[in-house]
Amino acid sequence: MTEENNHIFYTPPVSLDNVKIRIDKFIADNLSNFSRAQAQRLIEEGYVFADDEIINDKSFKTRLGDVYQVIMPEPQEATPVPQNIALDILFEDDDLIVVNKPAGMTVHPAAGNYQNTLVNALLYHCRESLSGIGGVVRPGIVHRIDKNTSGILVVAKNDIAHRFLAEQFFVHSIERTYLAVVYGVPSPAKGTIEGNIARSSFDRKKMALVANGGKVAITHYEVCENYRNAAALIRCQLETGRTHQIRVHLSSIGCNLIGDELYTKAKKSQINLPEPLKAFVNRFPRQALHASSLGFVHPRSKEFLQFKVPLPDDMQELVSSLQKIIL
Repeated sequence: MTEENNHIFYTPPVSLDNVKIRIDKFIADNLSNFSRAQAQRLIEEGYVFADDEIINDKSFKTRLGDVYQVIMPEPQEATPVPQNIALDILFEDDDLIVVNKPAGMTVHPAAGNYQNTLVNALLYHCRESLSGIGGVVRPGIVHRIDKNTSGILVVAKNDIAHRFLAEQFFVHSIERTYLAVVYGVPSPAKGTIEGNIARSSFDRKKMALVANGGKVAITHYEVCENYRNAAALIRCQLETGRTHQIRVHLSSIGCNLIGDELYTKAKKSQINLPEPLKAFVNRFPRQALHASSLGFVHPRSKEFLQFKVPLPDDMQELVSSLQKIIL
């Protein structure tokens, strides 16, 4: 069974019987809301995803275990408008632009949220120089991070760059490092979390580890700072890039992200910190997650580029407050 959630539909996982068939046919066969023609149009316009991967090719063949996300746009979809929004640009040339996205900014427009996104800012800054592969609503967008996650994103300015970068994400050759502040401390202090991830069968807003199906997910982690076993600053290196991967994997070992309302909740009252520090930590307004570094091969020069950014002010304040208990 599939469910509708704010005009978003999810296909069932691709079974052995449905591997390597055209994505438009698979959607039409498994989602009663869409004809094959509608599916083709949505694919062309960038409304079909596999995790954070945009599926733009109608002839794309289904892969075992994939769950495809299909967004049904509003009847009269608004075209994103350029907005003069400041961007923290780390690098820019004729092929791509690398930005440091602040927490609270959505990457691309969606139903009910057509302004103040990264795309709106890019349309103003780059004018006509953005890849069209992502469709009208997602020009240049090769990958995403959550609205309330801060950090580095690379955006393609032309289709050649888009395809080259997308291939690196597909084969997991992109180097991505995140910094997370969590409740508790993982044991061992350095290790690897492996577990297939799929949409939760209990809450479609959430992802979950599954014993069968789903998509392979691998996270390498290391404790950077231990705050008296009550909390920790952790560095996570992604080998794969699944939706909510770090949040799900760290939660699976009892180390929920501070501020993560979707996956934490009841854990908040269990933190062993002195007051008023406990209250400050528990009121942190977003998941304490930051995409701190990104490395990839440049599509034209073939040079390996790596970018790093420090923790944003809100997470630095959180870390500084936690550091006080170990001084």
